[in-house]
Amino acid sequence: MRVAVIGSGRIGGGLARLLVRAGHTVFVANSRGPESLAGLVSLLGPSASARSAVDAARSAQVVVLAVPASVAGDLFPADAVTGKILVDATNQVRSGGSPTSSERLAARYPNASVVKSLNTMRHDVLVAAAGRTGQPPLAHFVASDDEDAKQTVASLVESLGFAVVDTGDLHTGSLLQQPGGLLFDIELTAEEATDRLAAAHVRN
Repeated sequence: MRVAVIGSGRIGGGLARLLVRAGHTVFVANSRGPESLAGLVSLLGPSASARSAVDAARSAQVVVLAVPASVAGDLFPADAVTGKILVDATNQVRSGGSPTSSERLAARYPNASVVKSLNTMRHDVLVAAAGRTGQPPLAHFVASDDEDAKQTVASLVESLGFAVVDTGDLHTGSLLQQPGGLLFDIELTAEEATDRLAAAHVRN
C-alpha cells in the first residue's frame, strides 16, 4: 500500500519505520521540507521517499497525520486528499463534548474518508510492541463513519503487527481514543480492550 506519513517526530518516524518493515511504500513529509528528511529516508531505505506534504498526500492511498492536532487542518488544500483515506493520529486534549479532532478534519477535508487510529500509544510502546512474539499483540483502535475506509486501515494496522478493535463511528470512537478517553495511553490486548469497553457500557 502507498502510505503518506505527515510528521517526522517520534510517532511519525516510528510509524514510517514500521510501515517500511511491513512492505509498504512510504512517503514522508514534515513542515521543514523534503531536504530535512534526508537522514530519515536514508535509514528507511528504498521503499521510502521524502516529499512535500501536498505531494505525499497526492501520491498515497492512505494519509496518516502524525502532527499536533492544532495544525492538522492546515497541511494541504482539501483537493489533495479527495478520495483518500485520512488517518487522524493526532491527539487533542479533550474539551467538553465535540467536535473531536477527527470531526474537525472531516469538516475540513469533506471528500476524504477520516479514520481515527494510531494515536493511543506512546512512541516507545508503538515501536517496541509491533509484532511482539510469545504473547498476544497489543491493540490499536479504528473509528470511522466509512466502513470501507475503516477496514482498509484495520488491515494496515494488522500488517504492522497489532490487533485491531473497532470503536464505532467517528464521534464515539474518537472520544474513546483521544486524551482523557477510556482507551488512551493504556497498553491493552484486543481481549482486554473489549472487556474494558463492555464494562464501561454496563456502568453507563
